[in-house]
Amino acid sequence: MTEHATRRTGTGRRRAAVAAALAAAVVAGLTAAGAPAALASEPDPAPAAAGPDSVRRSLDALVRDDGLPAALAAVRGRDGRTRTYTAGVGDLATGAAVPVGGQVRIGSNTKAFTAVAVLQLVAEGKVRLDAPVATYLPGLLRGDGFDGRTVTVRQLLQHTSGLPEYLEDPALADLTAVRYRYFEPRELIDMALARKARFPAGTKWEYNNTNYLVAGLIVQKVTGRPVGEEITRRVIDRIGLRHTYFPAPGDLAIHERHPKGYVRSEPGGPLREFTDMDSSVAWAAGAVVSTDTDLNRFYTALLDGRLLPPAQLAEMRTTVPAEELGPGIRYGLGLQSRPLSCGGVYWGHGGTTQAFRSRGGVTEDGRAVNITVTAVPDNEATVRHMADAVDAAFCR
Repeated sequence: MTEHATRRTGTGRRRAAVAAALAAAVVAGLTAAGAPAALASEPDPAPAAAGPDSVRRSLDALVRDDGLPAALAAVRGRDGRTRTYTAGVGDLATGAAVPVGGQVRIGSNTKAFTAVAVLQLVAEGKVRLDAPVATYLPGLLRGDGFDGRTVTVRQLLQHTSGLPEYLEDPALADLTAVRYRYFEPRELIDMALARKARFPAGTKWEYNNTNYLVAGLIVQKVTGRPVGEEITRRVIDRIGLRHTYFPAPGDLAIHERHPKGYVRSEPGGPLREFTDMDSSVAWAAGAVVSTDTDLNRFYTALLDGRLLPPAQLAEMRTTVPAEELGPGIRYGLGLQSRPLSCGGVYWGHGGTTQAFRSRGGVTEDGRAVNITVTAVPDNEATVRHMADAVDAAFCR
């Protein structure tokens, strides 16, 4: 759900630490985490490459050197063939293997799904990007330094609204206390509205989960249907993502085969299994469950124009600097571009929940990569190693 900068100072570090209490429980070294990477394939796959390659080596290193319980990946090359990989163990208690193509919680990748739903409504003439939020949700955003009459829909999707971050509320600091609790979206938004604006709307960029809760409410208000149903109808079913779903209220478990996810309460502490949870705390900002392969299909379909008309896709790909997320990263409307060491960029989003982190996207020439680990890195070195693994998979 929350995307964290790899370089923060002062207030930024303190803010990240508070949000991390809910969205990314820390993970440190785990020795002898399991078997080396195995390679298998989705239905109708390409044959496995003979011998180790950069993806296999990267996943092995994330498990062996960075102490992550498991890592999974799906990689599609320029030839259109997809290979899937696993490393580590799927269950630390039993030593069970990581299921190939297993489902995971994809966190803030959900924001791209929500943004597509909003932009489809823009294409249908039901929402205007530069209209004030109050046009659709009158009276909702009123507080210290912010007003829904001056915050626009575009600013929500772009993270330039300046709204307060609901994850900073102390009520969300205890993972155990909120793990199985159902939250209404308005309850979470009220936590944000009790705080002061981060900055005047439109004056800077700052990653903020509250923006996408409000965007989800706009989808519901305009369509008259739950945002999960709209995302399912407009995105998931439309392009045939067979292993992707938006959890229903009270839906705690991951439906299909999956690795277990883990957290640490403190650096160096024991790993705790943290797979089942009520994802209403993330809602339109981070609730979706999917697989690496389905995420590749989603971002490929998006960039191919199968989800949005050209005008709305162009708006989505119009970016502003987002250096908070890392050097050279830019943010559009629920979509990021990240530079590659071999030239060009890839488009995606990435996502972090309590016990999973996913990184990846697609390039203009059709390559697609997504890598997921089953615990959230708590140090910059591991964060960098995961980013390097994605880069290596694209540039090998």
